[in-house]
Amino acid sequence: MIKISNVRKLFNEIIVLDDVSFSVEKSNIVGLAGPSGGGKSTLMRCIQKLDKPNSGTIKCDGRVCFMFQDFQLFPHMTVLENLTYAPTLKNKKSNHVKLALEMLENLGIGSKADAYPKQLSGGQKQRVALARSLMIKPDILLCDEPTSGLDVATTMDVVTLLESVRDMGVTMVIASHDLDFLIKISDRILLLKEGRIAVDIVPKEIDNPLEYLKKYY
Repeated sequence: MIKISNVRKLFNEIIVLDDVSFSVEKSNIVGLAGPSGGGKSTLMRCIQKLDKPNSGTIKCDGRVCFMFQDFQLFPHMTVLENLTYAPTLKNKKSNHVKLALEMLENLGIGSKADAYPKQLSGGQKQRVALARSLMIKPDILLCDEPTSGLDVATTMDVVTLLESVRDMGVTMVIASHDLDFLIKISDRILLLKEGRIAVDIVPKEIDNPLEYLKKYY
């Protein structure tokens, strides 16, 4: 589903990604961990083609969608309008409103369809951002720090939500500083440090994956 081969990325002659290679199978979740500046966000942007590697290749099978850390909801639009805006631009004939309402209901925020982003909590904005991403029916979903600023209870809600997305057959790559979250949600965790993959583990195969990962930070 995703195949990354020998990717190298430089900014002003500073190496941000250095010979990164890995693949992600369909319906799997790969977590990207590592300290700030390790290359997580840059790699995600390269996968989404927002940035171009200096060398190496990235191949993705299917439609890719990026869920940004700050949600990037349109503040002047209601929740429903945020969900239907982009799909309507591409196809005005389809009933995007019906799909959006069903999506919001499934994510437990059906009552917020007419609310504006400023009226939502952080967790509710997260659900709206996820619903908007799913409106284009992606094969691959990229999530940058999806639990940033959320409390423990809301983080667990995000885990449940993303597991339900995986059950829909969506492949995911999730970048996060929250190791506990990544261990709960990921089939595999890659720890990026100084632009290289320092650790590549399957959490369920490690006795104490949290302590193992911390050793490499």
